[in-house]
Amino acid sequence: MFADFDRIAVGETRSLLRTITEADVRRFVEMTGDDNPLHVDRAFAEETPFKDIVVHGMLGASFISTVIGTQLPGAGALWVSQNIEFLAPVRLGDSLTVSCTVIAKHERERLLELDTQIVNQNGQVVVTGRGKVKVLAGRPQRVDALPTDRARVAIVTGGTGGIGAAICRRLAADGCQVVVNYRRDRNKAEALAATLNADGRRAVAVNADIGDREGIDRLYDAAVHAFGSVDILVNNASPRINPKPFGKLEWDDFQTHLDVQLKSALLLMQRCAPDMAARKWGRIVNISSQAIDGPPSSGWTSYAVGKASVAMLSRYLAAELGPQGVTINSVSPGMTETTLIGDVPEKVQLMTARQTPLRRLATPIDVAAAVAHLASDDAAFVTGHTLRVNGGMALS
Repeated sequence: MFADFDRIAVGETRSLLRTITEADVRRFVEMTGDDNPLHVDRAFAEETPFKDIVVHGMLGASFISTVIGTQLPGAGALWVSQNIEFLAPVRLGDSLTVSCTVIAKHERERLLELDTQIVNQNGQVVVTGRGKVKVLAGRPQRVDALPTDRARVAIVTGGTGGIGAAICRRLAADGCQVVVNYRRDRNKAEALAATLNADGRRAVAVNADIGDREGIDRLYDAAVHAFGSVDILVNNASPRINPKPFGKLEWDDFQTHLDVQLKSALLLMQRCAPDMAARKWGRIVNISSQAIDGPPSSGWTSYAVGKASVAMLSRYLAAELGPQGVTINSVSPGMTETTLIGDVPEKVQLMTARQTPLRRLATPIDVAAAVAHLASDDAAFVTGHTLRVNGGMALS
């Protein structure tokens, strides 16, 4: 229905031929009210230096609009500016060739710059000028679902941890084929995959250290080999917190978290996003933490810096990849009942639960439900968002 902006080329020209008649002049006068006798009274015109009727200049120029609206660019064109020079008079009976030529394109604004020209039957240029035309686009088609007859494929890093395993189970329950990434606990990963497969779903366990590019490539290639593509990426892997006071912090503490959290998320997104963009559908969910939303926890500096870097990466890439149909969101859990908080004193855990409006800690199932929502068609118009799963402990 609308002109295809991408197919319009610089140098492209369109034109029409129109012979000006007395009927044209009468209609123009009726429409505009411009009954200047120079245009309608031959006796008057003979007394002027022109010696005969001169056709309204804008009558001829109006056919530029005809070329723009019907030919170049055509349907959906919006003529936004025009300068015109009238170089010679137009007479009744003149045959005018009205031409528009594209001299520049501006992709971002969907704007064309046109050279406009009107030439009479004698080859004389009677009107010249330049115009700008915006090429409108139709309403974007909403893409809620991945148009495919296969199950969606999800990679979950850190898939054997408390939260990671819960995410794998939830995505599998929602019909996804799941790639369970692990680094050390092979038995646990294979047992989880076997459980998912026992329910009639497909899952594979893939050993890969995602802290380096070789591990990233191994994980991605294994997913494509097993299931053909990757539609959903959940960056969940995280090292143990290993609390340290400022005086004992070393750069290696930060590097560990940056490699496993930030670096792995970036490299995996770089592997997965191009194919997602080609299909105009992709879901990336990064696991953040309440540690960057609420009051600082003593000694958790390196962990929080790693999580904060992933959260910022999510925001920036959401803006960049959104036009390609890829959404990127974060899930920020509060203190969650997993082995990751094994070093947190029980008294602190109980106190945190009491201070939470919902009076409990988060569970891996709570976090998995949030991830599943952001990976679903229901969240098709959600990107760059942080979904906080903390029972109200840190409000926004």
